[in-house]
Parts: sequence; structure tokens; C-alpha cells
Amino acid sequence: MGGEEEVDRQCLRENAAGRMWRKRCSIEKDYIITSSSSSSSSSVSASGDSEEEDMGFLEVTVSDMKHPPPELGPMPDGLSPQQVVRRHILGSIVQSERSYVDSLKRILQDYRHPLMEMEPKALSVRKCQVVFFRLKEILHCHSMFQIALFSRVAEWDATEKIGDLFVASFSKSMVLDVYSDYVNNFTNAMSVIKKACLTKPVFLEFLKKRQMTSPDRVTLYGLMVKPIQRFPQFILLLQDMLKNTPKGHPDRLSLQLALTELETLAEKLNEQKRVADQMAEIQQLTRSVSDRSSLNKLLNSGQHQLLLCETLTETVYGDRGQLIKSKERKVFLLNDMLVCANINFKGQLEISSLVPLGPKYVVKWNTALPQVQVVEVGQENSTYDKDNMVIQNAGAKKHASASQSSNKVYLGPPRLFQELQDLQKDLAVVEQITLLISTLHGTYQNLNMTVAQDWCLALQRMMRVKEDEIHSANKCRLRLLLPGKTDKSGRPISFMVVFITPNPLSKISWVNRLHLAKIGLREENQPGWLCPDEDKKSKAPFWCPILACHVPAFSSNALDLQLGAVVHNPVQSSLLGFSAVSTSLPQGYLWIGGGQEGAGGQVEIFSLNRTVPRTVKSFPVASQVLCMEYIPEKSKEEQEQGKAEDSRSAADQPSAPHPTICLGLQDGSILVYGSVDTGTQCLLTCRSPGRQPVLCLKHSPEYLFAGLQNGTLAAYARNNGGLWDLEAQPTCLEVGTGPVRTLLTLDDTVWASCANQVTVLDAASLQAQQTFEAHPDEEASVTHMIKAGSGVWMAFSSGSSIRLFHTETLEHLQEINIATRTTFVLPGQKNVRVTSLLICQGLLWVGTDQGIIVLLPVPRLEGIPKITGKGMVSLNGHCGPVEFLAVAVSTLAPDVLKNDKEEEGGQEEKPDSPSPEPSALDKPPAREMRKKGILLQYRLHSTSHLPGQLLSVKEAPPAPGGTALEHSEEDGSIYEMADDPDVWVRSRPCVRDAHRKEISSVAIISGGRGYRNFNSSSKLPACSETDSTLLIWQVPLML
Repeated sequence: MGGEEEVDRQCLRENAAGRMWRKRCSIEKDYIITSSSSSSSSSVSASGDSEEEDMGFLEVTVSDMKHPPPELGPMPDGLSPQQVVRRHILGSIVQSERSYVDSLKRILQDYRHPLMEMEPKALSVRKCQVVFFRLKEILHCHSMFQIALFSRVAEWDATEKIGDLFVASFSKSMVLDVYSDYVNNFTNAMSVIKKACLTKPVFLEFLKKRQMTSPDRVTLYGLMVKPIQRFPQFILLLQDMLKNTPKGHPDRLSLQLALTELETLAEKLNEQKRVADQMAEIQQLTRSVSDRSSLNKLLNSGQHQLLLCETLTETVYGDRGQLIKSKERKVFLLNDMLVCANINFKGQLEISSLVPLGPKYVVKWNTALPQVQVVEVGQENSTYDKDNMVIQNAGAKKHASASQSSNKVYLGPPRLFQELQDLQKDLAVVEQITLLISTLHGTYQNLNMTVAQDWCLALQRMMRVKEDEIHSANKCRLRLLLPGKTDKSGRPISFMVVFITPNPLSKISWVNRLHLAKIGLREENQPGWLCPDEDKKSKAPFWCPILACHVPAFSSNALDLQLGAVVHNPVQSSLLGFSAVSTSLPQGYLWIGGGQEGAGGQVEIFSLNRTVPRTVKSFPVASQVLCMEYIPEKSKEEQEQGKAEDSRSAADQPSAPHPTICLGLQDGSILVYGSVDTGTQCLLTCRSPGRQPVLCLKHSPEYLFAGLQNGTLAAYARNNGGLWDLEAQPTCLEVGTGPVRTLLTLDDTVWASCANQVTVLDAASLQAQQTFEAHPDEEASVTHMIKAGSGVWMAFSSGSSIRLFHTETLEHLQEINIATRTTFVLPGQKNVRVTSLLICQGLLWVGTDQGIIVLLPVPRLEGIPKITGKGMVSLNGHCGPVEFLAVAVSTLAPDVLKNDKEEEGGQEEKPDSPSPEPSALDKPPAREMRKKGILLQYRLHSTSHLPGQLLSVKEAPPAPGGTALEHSEEDGSIYEMADDPDVWVRSRPCVRDAHRKEISSVAIISGGRGYRNFNSSSKLPACSETDSTLLIWQVPLML
């Protein structure tokens, strides 16, 4: 239902907050008592006369007289600006909670109670229980919360604490139970209301009357959607409260924990709402299909997940590209099929203002996903075999009259591409004419090299306009090639369906999901993840990473090379089209380092601007690569610490260095390389103090930090050019006697590990601030540290546990035993060691020495990244330890398609995008115009001042004022389109697109020995090859 879709995003903008159910006393007494947990069902039983019998709660009545709502008193004098802001935020929480409770009371008093008492019944008792399921419990929860909030507000000016109250309220499982039941039942409740509106005029009149008599004219739907919007409102206000709570404040840690509880609850409810909506959509689709059809059986099998559904506009074009008709369709992308349906709204439109109307569908076609192909304009030849396939445009057959299209405006993209090909041919002809003109012996005004160059430049300009039009057509045009029946000769007939998406983001999303859904059907992804649960029936969620490929880490198989480190060097390529951006791995290059123990090292560089990585460069280094660090350009605003870097380096030379990659070697060398696009040259090299092996590298705005084998931390400062001054002696800090295995830069500090201790240093002054014990066992050295929110997760050289520490108080907050997860894949294997850690998009990736990869959910916001769910275990892994986990992320704007032919994607992209080569004389002005971003402001040179006679069939009439025309008739005709300002404006990228939300393309890379599939029922080999191998997972685009 469109009305409640994405309510979380909408409500984040509302100024509101509130509180949940009851106060938890220090002796664990509850105001609401739970009996046996039977509240996890997602709908109300059809039987049962009493709602209270089903819910398992004892009703608690809270009197407004005994417990007045909390109210903030007058503001005392002498408060700091931060205290004033915090007080205002508390006031918003109080006011919002009062408003929310009033809305819940209105639902029960103005709707439920009258409907239950009405005679004759407008809605049966059973249906009333379905519609208002769990609302009384939600009201009880918030009424009890108001009691606790009252005492906190009363003592606010003395204590200024609210976070622990949120934690106590939201850490109870009952909150999730009550709200889960409500959210899961919401679609069902709206369906009952809609049906009653259509079939019972008395009920429809009752709803209208209640709405008209209410002071704010809010509908029943508007009131009932408020519980679904509640948690995002809380999150927004707690984030504001946290921003205005300084470090060291007694409420800060409690607020961070509260934010974690709220986010976890909101995520669980979001997922349940998504699953409920998905089931409702599939059920609605199933009802529109004949009971005897094969599609009905497939939809009822319960084996299908709805990945994406959206209303798209299907357009039909004639043979010559003219637009014939368009109609809205509902398109469903399931995990293994694509379904297109007509939309049929039936019923009284007047009820649409009271409750969202769900349409009825009439299935138009459905097809298996592997047979669906996305075809971009201009890419037809590479997509399918024209010689052995008949292509028909869907719906165009009966409109193919030539006389009908003779006076039509041609809008279809096939015409655009044909015109571009015509222009390319014409340019080739004009270039030949130019060569012939250069051989003329006579001198003529309008037939000379100047005019010939004008022709070439104008044609090139028109080609750019045409390419821009094609790109614009591709931005919102989804062209799908679908299989049909064979013709009489036995050749397969395929038909082309063209959909117009609402916006470019939608187009990108469809292409991306179609691509990943096809990959998800491969055997290694069926299933790709194991989700341990009590019922053993849970499926991997639709957003889970999909194994895209596994490739050798090194191109040379002659040497037994061990993996050491990996970094992603993001590079934007303007040459990639919409489909390429939507289906390729994140743009840029992947650097892999390794080597042999005590021997030489090797660096392998992969290009990711495609669906499978491709090696573009490989070179040896003197010793085994142990670590790498990617250092972005100082001017990149998107990079972490970018603002601090810009402000602190204001005195530096204006020419900031390009991105660099630093390598730490076994022999103590530190090498600094330029990026692939700048030639991958070695810019700097040095030896660590005492030639100690460089185990880890991290950078801050001022320093490059190197953790060494002997317990020393070496800090290299920047020189005036912006690079690291490796020739000067570094500042050496003694962290301990054992090796410095891992480093972490965190705000204005650096964390360095040595044995089981972690030392926190000031990143600017290099002074040690504090040292704390990360593990009670002295033999358990800290090997990995990764930050998320306000916490740091750590892994150790022994044991199967990972531990969480607070970034501010350094307090130990949580410990998770990874072995309890890996036993689902390898039963009995309890001696597990964590060998790699990564946090990405709310998931903690844990690599183990058994080659198993575990995913654990963690909050994404600035709270405490506690693990609350059971997570997932990958059924794809390595034959040996997971040596590293890395993330490749590239951020793309919706106007990613630009028509520049500049090679921003590196030399490897040259063969992929051939373009007509202009003559040598044309190149300099073309490059100059491109650099300035002016493609179509070039104007013809006048030929009237040139010597020689004018070649023309007829006399050129004198221009007004006695001056000659600048161009003859034949001159002007070739520039007619290019000089039209409307064409240029229409062909430019939409200005609104530049301000839209960014698109994040994400891939996860793991490295280890060989590839192993842990699925016991799979036909894939259990373990294949033992060479160093990369596994690459793709995550659906985050739109």
C-alpha cells in the first residue's frame, strides 16, 4: 500500500519523540506482567471471543488523575547553551509523547469502543479485534512510560539524565513483541477497513463522520500509522540529544546505548514490515491469477521472495521509432521470475482519502529470470544474435502502418541511435572531402580548408548532442528482451518491452537487482548463507551479499604466493554507461599484496569497472608485502577526516598530491606508489628504524604511522609537498616489547596494540594518553581493531571471541564467541580463531582460520555497536584462514552518464569505447572546448571576408544593412539542429539529478587459500585449488 510505504523516512522529518511501555525498577519489578510468550504471531486468530485471552498480558489501567502527564517547569537561570538545547529536546520528547498517547486514546475511544457497542454492528467484533489488534497494549506501555518520564522531568535540572530510562524501556522483549504484532497485522487491518468501506455504507459513513468532527481532520489511517512511525521519531531526537551531550557527561554512554536499542528495534520492525508487505503483494498478485495456472502454483509454493515491485510506464514504439502508446504496469521482480501486470483500480474512489486503496492486478506476462536481458540503446549488437533471432516490439504490430507514422514526431531511441550512426558516416565522408579540398589549386570563399574544418567540428558537435540524447533516453528507459515462441522456420522470437521508470535512481535499481537476482540463482548462492534460528526455516534476507565471483589473487601460478594485504583505490570512470554502473563492481582498482616468506613480494592490481575483476598490472617488490594503506587526495570532501586535513594543511603548497598507496614490507621497507591513473610509479621509499618488519600502516592528517615488529610505532610527518618525509628520521614511540600488530586512527587519537594491551596516543602531539588491557590472557595479542559508531571491536591471536570497547570510556561492553556460529557449518569444531574483521553497512564480517565467514548485525548510527542478532554464516569460504576482508565502495551520482570522452578510467578503458577520430587540425580546439565544459558554443567562421569567388547555385541575396550573409543556404542547413538552444538544453543532464541522493555501490572482498563450498547438499566440489584466491560479494545498491 503506497500510503504506508517508507513511513520511517517520512517521519524522521517530524518533530516528535516518545516513550514505550513501563518503568523498570532497580529490583527488576515490572508494571506490566507477561505470561508465556505467545505473542509472536503476525495476525489475529479468527476464533476467540476475547482479545485479552490471546495477548498474554494483564491489563493495567493508568488514571490521568493519579498520574498526570509529565511537564517541564520554567527554565532556571545560568544554563549553558548546550544545557538550554538539551532542555528544549527534552521538551520535544514530553510534548511528542503526550500527543502520541492522545492519538492512541482517540483510536480506542472514537473508533474501537463505538464500533464494538454499535447496534446493529457496522463491523463485527472479530473484525474489530483484527483492526485494533495490540493497540490497547501499546497504549498501556506508553502510559506506564509516562509515569517514569514524569519523575525524570521533575528532577531534570538536578540530574540531566534520560538515556538510562530509554535503555530500560527498550531493552524489554515485550516492546518488540507488542509492536511486532501490530506492524505485522497492519496490512491485514487496512485490508479489513478497505473491504468494509466498499461493502458497508454504514461503516464508510461512520469513518467520514468521525474524521469531519475531529479537530485536526486526521483519518483513522493517519492515526493508526503513528505506531509505525514512532521509533524513527525517537531516533531523531536522541541523535540531537547526543550531539548536544559533551564527552564525559554522565548521560552520554546511556544515550548511546539507548540509540542502539532504538535502532535495533526499528530495524527489526522495518524488516518485519517489509516481509509483511512482500507477502501482501504476492498474495494480491496470486489472487489475480487463475487457480489452475502454473504461475499460481509457483506463487503459492512459498519459495519466492519479492525483491522489487514498482509501477512503471510501458511504452510502445513503431518500426520507425515513433511513440504509439503508453500505459502503467505493475512490474514484480521475484527471486527467479519477472511478472508484469495491468493495474485495475475498482471501487469507490471516495474512500481513497480514508484508507489507501490496493489495486487489483491482471497478469500480462511472466518469464523466468535467466531469460530476461537488459538492452541499452546502442548496445543491441553485443546483447543478442540478430541473425538467429527475430525481434518484435511488444504491442507495435497492429500499429505498423506507414501512412500513420509519416507525419509523426519520432521519439523512439532506435531513431536516435540510427541518426547517430548517420552522423558518424557523414563525418567520415566530410573528412574525405576535407582531404580533397586540400588538393584544390584555386582559392574560393566557401570552399576551402577553413569551411571544411567548420563542417567537421559541427558534425562532431551534433554527434555529442545526439549521444547526450541517447544517454538521456537511457536514464529512465528500461528495455527488456524477453523470450517468445518460435516462428515457422524454428527461429526463436523474442520481444522487446520498454518501460519508463519514475526517475534515474529507479532505472539503476532495476538493472542492479535484475543483475544480482540472476547471480543469486547460481548454485553457489542456492543458498549462499545459513541463518541459524530456532525454527531452522528462516531464509537469508533479500539484502544479503551475493557471491559474484572467485578469482585467483595472483596472475603468476609458478610461485606459491601468500596473501598479505588489500586496499581499494576508488577511481570514477566517466566512460561507464548506466547499465555498466548498475552491474559492475564498485569503480576503481583493487591492490593485492603478498609474497613468499623470506623471499620476494608481489603486487597485483585489478580493475573493478566490470562485473568480474581483471588484472591490469602486476609487479614484484623486494620483499613480502605485509600491509597496505590507501591515502586519498586531500581535497576529497567525501573521505574521512577530509575537512580536518584541508584546514590543517592550509599552509601547504597548493598542488596537493594524487592518491597514494603505501606498502609495508617484511624487510622493513616502506614504499609509496602513485595510483594506477598516474602511472603506478614508486614515489618514495625508505627503511624502518632497525629495518624492522612493517606489520601495519595507518595515516592521519599529519603523520603516516608504521607499527613495527619490535614494539615501536614510527610516525613519519608530511613534507611541504604533501607527501610523507621518509628521508627524515621518524618519531619513534615505544608501545611495548612485542610486535605492534594493528593500528586504528580514531578522531584525534591513534590506537596501537602490543600483546594484550592497547595504547591510545594523541595523533597530533604523539603523546600516550592511556593504556588499557583488552584481554585478560597475556598470550592473546590484539590482532585486529575496527571502529563502528561509538565502539571498537577487537580480535585476538588466540581464542574464538571478539570483544567490544567504548571509544570514550574504554569500557569493555560485550564479548561474542564466534565458535557458536561456525559450528552450524562445521559441527564439533570449537577451536576457532578470528583472522580478519570488517564492518560495512550495519554488518560485522568475521573471518576465521577455518575459512568460514560469519556476518553479525550491528547498529549503523552513532550508538554502541552491540551485536543483538544471531547473524548469518556464509556457505562460501576458503580452504584455509581468511587472510583479509576488505570493502570496495564507490559513490555515484544519478547523472553519472556524461558524454566526455576524456579517459578518466585509465588506459585500460580505451578499447571499450571507440569514438570517431577527428582530424589532427580539429583536435586542439575540441580538447580546449571539452576542458572548459563548452561543447556547443562554437560558431561558424564567417566566409564573407575570405578571398576568392563564392561557389553557390544561386546568388546570395544581400543582407539587411548592405552586409553579406555570413553563411550560404547550404552552410546553414548543416548547423540547424546544433544551433537550436532548446536541443542543447534538453540534451543536458537534468539539473535536479545532481542534487539527488547518492548511490553507493559496495563489494566485499575476502582473501585466502582456495575456494570452498560448505553446503553439504551442494554438487560443487568441497574444496578446490589451494592457490591464493579472492572471493567477491556484491551488495544491492543502496539507493
